[in-house]
Amino acid sequence: METVYLIIVVLLFLLAASDLIVGVSNDAVNFLNSAVGSKVASFKVIMFVAAIGILVGALFSSGMMEVARKGIFNPGEFYFSEIMIIFMAVMVTDVLLLDAYNTWGLPTSTTVSIVFELLGAAVGMASIKMMMSDGGLNISQFINSSKALAIISGILLSVGVAFSVGAIIQYLTRIAFSFNFEKRIKYIGAIWGGIAFTALTYFILIKGAKGASFMSGDIKDWISDNSMLIIFYSLIGWTVLLQILYMLFRINILKIIVLVGTFSLAMAFAGNDLVNFIGVPIAGYNSWEIFNASQGGAAPDGFLMTALGGKVPTPGLFLLIAGAIMVITLYLSKKARTVLKTSIDLSRQDEGSERFRPTWLSKVLVRSSIQASSNVKKVLPKPFVNAIERQFEPSEVKYTGSNAPAFDLIRASVNLTVASVLIAFGTSLKLPLSTTYVTFMVAMGTSLADNAWGRESAVYRISGVVAVIGGWFLTALSAFTAAFVMIYLFHFGGLYSIFGMIGIVIYILYRSHIYHKKSEKDAADETQDIQSISKDNIADKSITTITKNLKKVCVAYADTIDGLDAEDNKKLKKIKRELESITAKTKYLKDNINTIVDKLREDSDEKAYYFVQVLDFMREILHSISFITGPAFEHVDNNHKPLIPEQIDELRVLNTSLEKLIGDIVRSIESGDYTVQDTILDDLSKFVELTEASNKKQIKRIKNAKVGTKNSLLYMNIINESKHLALHAGNLYKSQRDFIE
Repeated sequence: METVYLIIVVLLFLLAASDLIVGVSNDAVNFLNSAVGSKVASFKVIMFVAAIGILVGALFSSGMMEVARKGIFNPGEFYFSEIMIIFMAVMVTDVLLLDAYNTWGLPTSTTVSIVFELLGAAVGMASIKMMMSDGGLNISQFINSSKALAIISGILLSVGVAFSVGAIIQYLTRIAFSFNFEKRIKYIGAIWGGIAFTALTYFILIKGAKGASFMSGDIKDWISDNSMLIIFYSLIGWTVLLQILYMLFRINILKIIVLVGTFSLAMAFAGNDLVNFIGVPIAGYNSWEIFNASQGGAAPDGFLMTALGGKVPTPGLFLLIAGAIMVITLYLSKKARTVLKTSIDLSRQDEGSERFRPTWLSKVLVRSSIQASSNVKKVLPKPFVNAIERQFEPSEVKYTGSNAPAFDLIRASVNLTVASVLIAFGTSLKLPLSTTYVTFMVAMGTSLADNAWGRESAVYRISGVVAVIGGWFLTALSAFTAAFVMIYLFHFGGLYSIFGMIGIVIYILYRSHIYHKKSEKDAADETQDIQSISKDNIADKSITTITKNLKKVCVAYADTIDGLDAEDNKKLKKIKRELESITAKTKYLKDNINTIVDKLREDSDEKAYYFVQVLDFMREILHSISFITGPAFEHVDNNHKPLIPEQIDELRVLNTSLEKLIGDIVRSIESGDYTVQDTILDDLSKFVELTEASNKKQIKRIKNAKVGTKNSLLYMNIINESKHLALHAGNLYKSQRDFIE
């Protein structure tokens, strides 16, 4: 029996390694956002600084491990066998949940996930014990409700505090420096650096030192007793040192702040969030040690884990190994960069291709904010308002291209300083504040204060923030529910269910890796397509893209008719997905039209105009074919009556005519011979006549009651969208001709 629990301990540590990988992939955004977004240094330098911070921070985290052992539930109320099942349920749930968020590219909270998983698992096990007892048990004796409530309250409070503090500090800092901060950095840069470094020194050294496993008690007591003295000397010392370095070597003070802030935030992350990844496995290991050391040979289901509530030191070797895994993941994880992109896009200074769609809530908030801002300006003296607004005028230096920073070093330094302070303060209080909540909301607060959410992008950014926050609440609900279900599965399914779930975890991780790899490749291809366009090759690229898409549309049209004839919903679904992929790529080109037009010659306004028209007509063609394949799939998938043979024959005639039309267009575009325009117009005219004839035949069938309503709606939709598709193809051909000539 003891061997079984040793196997469970081993599985817990294997899951911990997986959890570290998926967890760091999600949380890397917390400490890389500002440095990467501001392009403070090369990516390799930023990663090196963050890696050192993680390794150092891992040694500060041992005090936080108590949260996993006794922060959420009372271990003395559970037997050893029950505790091990709780820990196994938590780890399996955590790996699956975090990997799902990484695959979607959304930052979520590893702290919230682990807290609610522990809560859900403990409540699940408590409910089983209550069902099997004769009565007299209640949920309150199993759950450490006061501590759990304090943790949850601290997490939720951090959202509002982080956003507010970030916005206020950024607003004041921007007034002090303005966007043309290079002119003022020589006078007040050292002061800002001194304040930032003092804050980091205080909260990382003084507060964080309490949990450091390598510091003796005497050193900790001396630091605690001399806190104010350390603060005073730090402020004076850092300010003077930075000013001297600037005067002698003209160092960039802001770059130093951002790099040191990245180190500090990575350190705070490791110190605060390491418990989320290895706290539960270490608690399981401690439980196994306590059970093995017990006298009397008690059975696993009869040995209460009261001893787990005491002080149990965390081996330093475990912390170092965990830190090493985090560093390796930081360098290798592709999913970390996907999550990072979401956060940077929501806080970038300039508008770009916005990922999130506007919602009614974002529209109301933007409209209300504009009105409130106007009312405030009316009350304040106009000279004062003008003076403030001058500080927020855009910088004279404009960055373009892929190497352009998303925001400047002033905002990056505020992000890192404020977030590091708040997270380290939470760590010092043994509260597992969510580093994701804090860093993300600080970044959003500074973006708002910095006028990054202008009227061109505000509705999209707010929708994105709401979507991310909504995902956080979903994290809590899904973590609690999944862990609760896992407890029942493991308790009644035994070791077989545990091994079965481990197999499922491995399979899901593999599938998500394949899916993410494909998504990354598609995104990289799209970006490469844009970056590779130049004024010299844009014509060739346009020809290649158009002809390739037109050929795919032609194939999709023919396959849709075959799918309708055979009532093959799998084939229709495959066609639908392929068209969605093509449509998304075309939309990406249209969303980045500014970048493409900028690459054209300055004297080619008409060329740019026709190129935009080509993209518009290409999108309309794709919409038309999508409006054919989508309803066709739904019709077959809903098991409606099939099209009659007469209708299929008419569609095949249309397909033959469409193939001739598109084939002539493709050959003309590829060869550059536009003298066949009359032939193409004749093809188009014949196709339109065929669609009108098909419509008339369908009306006769309706009058003679040969077909039903669903049949008529589908068929007439296909005919009308086919007509639109052909007309848009003709317009695309003309625009492409004008673009080339």
